[in-house]
Amino acid sequence: MSVNIAQLLVRAAQIHPQRPALACGTRLLASYAELGERVSRLAAGLAARLKPNDRVGLVMKNCPRYVELMFACWHAGLAAVPINAKLHPKELEFILADSGARLCFATADLYPALATLAVPGLDDVIDVDGPAYARLFGAAPTPVAPCAADDAAWLFYTSGTTGRPKGVTLTQRNLMAAILNYLSDVDTIAPGDAIIHAAPMSHGSGFYMLPHVARGGLNVVTESGGFDPAEIYALLLAHRGVTMFAAPTMVKRLVDHSADTDTSGLKTIVYGGGPMYVADCKAALRRFGFKLAQIYGQGESPMTITCLDKTQHADVAHPRYEQRLASVGHGFSGVEVRVADADDRPLAAGEIGEILVRGDVVMTGYWNNPGASAETLRNGWLHTGDVGSLDEDGFLTLKDRSKDVVISGGSNIYPREVEEVLLRHPAVSEVSVVGQADPEWGEIVIAFIVPRGNAPDSAELDALCLENIARFKRPKRYVMVDALPKNNTGKVLKTRLRELPDTPVPGGTAGC
Repeated sequence: MSVNIAQLLVRAAQIHPQRPALACGTRLLASYAELGERVSRLAAGLAARLKPNDRVGLVMKNCPRYVELMFACWHAGLAAVPINAKLHPKELEFILADSGARLCFATADLYPALATLAVPGLDDVIDVDGPAYARLFGAAPTPVAPCAADDAAWLFYTSGTTGRPKGVTLTQRNLMAAILNYLSDVDTIAPGDAIIHAAPMSHGSGFYMLPHVARGGLNVVTESGGFDPAEIYALLLAHRGVTMFAAPTMVKRLVDHSADTDTSGLKTIVYGGGPMYVADCKAALRRFGFKLAQIYGQGESPMTITCLDKTQHADVAHPRYEQRLASVGHGFSGVEVRVADADDRPLAAGEIGEILVRGDVVMTGYWNNPGASAETLRNGWLHTGDVGSLDEDGFLTLKDRSKDVVISGGSNIYPREVEEVLLRHPAVSEVSVVGQADPEWGEIVIAFIVPRGNAPDSAELDALCLENIARFKRPKRYVMVDALPKNNTGKVLKTRLRELPDTPVPGGTAGC
């Protein structure tokens, strides 16, 4: 079967040629006819340099170019590799090399660092604000390239417990299934509705670009390129039928920012990517009304494992309303969700086990990593590594993250990656990194260290982290301990660490 999600933009340009398609803040940049024309020309420029199924890296902060580049990649039959713009250059270098990217596009602020990287097989790094990018539009428009349903469309890099990023292979079929699931289970979209991209477009917000294009909606990129509560409230006055994807910490900041700004332009806040405390959820419902929908997913099943939709947030008379607010909702249409024991046998309602998923939204595997693919997709189910329980109505409640991922400000931080860096310091004998609940960030990173001799200096530990990993992964605190608690097999008991009293290193930093 031939399918290409770039046809969604072609269709929208035919049906809604004069509808606004792309804006930066309040400035309209393109109608659907204009966006379709630009994407087709850009795709022709890409096709002249690349062959079908080649990979294209995108290392960009949120900007309008993101929308046209993603669709141009698909239009040309290529796979897009959007990469977290906050990563360290060494991390970017690894992902570009592992994906086999032939071209990389970067925003002007990131271009100088990327242009100096030595990545085998990478032909060029292009500044999206420079003349080389403009020259790609010189070719005549080209038809949408035919693609097989299982052709890679989006490589989503997500680190695992080994600390090495893995490329989740999302196909044309996966993305189409995610679009249909959004429209059937999360929210309706009318032509002219808008989505504000305040969260990274390399992650969740970028996925929600797709159903909005499919339905002729307006993609709005913030002028700041990020999240600022005052800016969001101003945009709610300028646009109607607005949706935005937000981490729970972003929702909390919106609630705390203003109590009287008009929010009639807001239609839906889709939240996910971290724990939403029930008290914070209720505060948001009081502030915005019943306009919240929650999703639970991961890169391997993008944004589509379970959903707690707006009607369920509004069902205050339900006898288990509180429990449902504490849950992550019910499985999406066409997605099977199971809680299983160590042998993958389904558990009864209320029993706790690993969350397994299968359906057309689940990845085909990890890019060039058959061993990890076989382990994660064994017996035909995606093994999420998350632990939870289903109630008698099929609502899923997360209990823990068996992979010990720390989610801070909506970004995933993988402890093993941080631990490996800290162990390079000669005064660090052992280290274990955990997340600690924080009212602003959701979680913050704490490093428990067994020193070798004198306690290491916190400034040196900070510098070591900044030399090797992204700034947001750096621990907020370093805690010295005599020994790490372990079980009889030598595994560190991170649950015990989270219960230990803090003893921060004198002068330790709390910088993000």
